[in-house]
Amino acid sequence: MSLTERLLVPSRSRFLVHAVFAVLIPVALAAQDSTRAAVGPGGLSEPNADPFPSTYRAAPSRLTAIRNATVMTAAGSTIRGGTVVLRDGKILAVGANVTIPDGAVVVDGTGKFVTPGIIDSHSHLGVYPSPGVESVQDGNEMVNPSTPYVWAEHSVWPQDPQFPRALASGVTTMQILPGSGNLIGGRSVVLKSVPSVSVRGMKFPGAKYGLKQACGENPKRVYAARGPMTRMGNVAGWRAQYVQAEAYRRRWDKWLADRKGDPPARDLGLETLADVLRGNILVQWHCYTAHDMEGAMEVADEFGFRIRSFHHGVEAYKIADVLAQKGISASLWSDWGGFKMEAIDGVRANLALVHNAGARAIVHSDDASGMQRLNQDVAKSLSEARTLGINISEEDAIKWITINPAWALGLDDRIGSIEVGKNADVVLWDKHPFSVYARAEKVWIDGAMMFDRLDPTQRWRTDFELGWVPEPAGGRER
Repeated sequence: MSLTERLLVPSRSRFLVHAVFAVLIPVALAAQDSTRAAVGPGGLSEPNADPFPSTYRAAPSRLTAIRNATVMTAAGSTIRGGTVVLRDGKILAVGANVTIPDGAVVVDGTGKFVTPGIIDSHSHLGVYPSPGVESVQDGNEMVNPSTPYVWAEHSVWPQDPQFPRALASGVTTMQILPGSGNLIGGRSVVLKSVPSVSVRGMKFPGAKYGLKQACGENPKRVYAARGPMTRMGNVAGWRAQYVQAEAYRRRWDKWLADRKGDPPARDLGLETLADVLRGNILVQWHCYTAHDMEGAMEVADEFGFRIRSFHHGVEAYKIADVLAQKGISASLWSDWGGFKMEAIDGVRANLALVHNAGARAIVHSDDASGMQRLNQDVAKSLSEARTLGINISEEDAIKWITINPAWALGLDDRIGSIEVGKNADVVLWDKHPFSVYARAEKVWIDGAMMFDRLDPTQRWRTDFELGWVPEPAGGRER
């Protein structure tokens, strides 16, 4: 129909045409809007995005008072004959002269010790679960020297039977990291030691992500045929990634500021590195030798980001003053060393020397069995310090597994010490925690008692352990 013919359409017909269009056009626009609305938040590279937020909910708790115990607060002097009151998931009171509120459940701590919940800054529970068969080895995405686009939480198996054993050892919070096969291995996730059907139910609400990076022999060995095959290749690999990340960050920051035109294309790997540059993600760097750590710090200085902690750091004692000056913590073993060339210069006083230089010393595990004995690792390092004439108090040493790793995870304002207002993550030990005979008797997380050694019927069992049934009244476990 020509324009002239259309203009000659009778008025009634024109009315019908208009009526049809009046219906069809809004429907079409609504469909278009519906399509636009269906595009989720994944369409944008938002800084500090949290697309998989925690669904953790604290277990029910009761007003509780632990009295007449020796309280190692990790925030000051040890309190002898002290009382700690837990209410609504927080620490309500702590001290030698605390009035116990009416209605509180009273736990007698006579002859026992109270500490903050242990925090492990370096674990692979869930990504390397038990049983350790090949089909569940999900900690290393070794397809490329740089894989910042992977997130450890997507490998965590919440039914790993190692989780309840960590809880029974006094561990209340842990950082689960990817492995160290890559120069950049991916994001970590911070978990609470609580049962859940999903990893999101274990995630520490609001905890920052970490980024696992690695140097030295591991990426050299894994990628020898493709590169990097040398330490200079390691450094070049990090630098190349951060050059791209800086350009990516600038493009997105500009678009987010004015939102003109189409947004830049997303890149999951560069997005992670851009958030490192913004300070939103904490860098956790696997490095053994002093010169590897120096190279890592040079890269961080070049691109303007901070390293939160060096992990393993067998030679950290050689540059302890530099770590103190730069505010970098050291997540270390008590006495591992000598098992490969980059660990050949290990000394048992590593933690003590790092601490003595003014840097934050941390005892970490990197091992499911060692995670159950972090308190003993503190004792070994403390003993070595005293052998060398380095005087480190127990009040300072307890910080190596509490407030210092809390700082490495960016959570020291919420956990890591027994102070009023902090999360009620607390452990009651049957003996001095630095004794080889000490065991965690009771463990509270957010004020809820999650483990009681005196009540085996209440112990956490994963799906993998459904056939394991404890006998009541202290009978044998089968």
